Amino acid sequence: MTTITFTAMPSDQAASYRRGEADAYGLAPERRMTTGSGYPCRHCLDEIADGEPYLTLAYRPFPALQPYAETGPIFLHAEECPRHAGEDVPPILESSPDYILRGYGHDDRIVYGTGAVTLRENVSARAAELLARPDIAYVHVRSARNNCYQCRIDRA
Repeated sequence: MTTITFTAMPSDQAASYRRGEADAYGLAPERRMTTGSGYPCRHCLDEIADGEPYLTLAYRPFPALQPYAETGPIFLHAEECPRHAGEDVPPILESSPDYILRGYGHDDRIVYGTGAVTLRENVSARAAELLARPDIAYVHVRSARNNCYQCRIDRA
């Protein structure tokens, strides 16, 4: 079976947003305070606690603009947090009953037929199944409710 790893936003990119550098739309990230739950940080891949500052910004998890390079809103701890490192399923993938998983090729384009709503308990197995294919370079996990990017899954 293919071993997988859950890949968070790169630390240098998170640091640039925290310094107020432009997001994918050329805007400065918005700084706010959480009120309750539902604010998943894409760097530590954990929830931002109630009453903590966070950033909202437009994120494009692709190396370059192209037709399949989806951009959307994400949350990020406003203060430095440790980058998620690993093979363990991150806490942000435990808050919903299901997620959209989608495979991408080495050219950063969607590999058609790979996208599917996947039950939370099947995310790792489905990602491993997709990554066992030579035409799949990586998998994106997105919210099944709002289509927001959660994280990337790679071969370990």
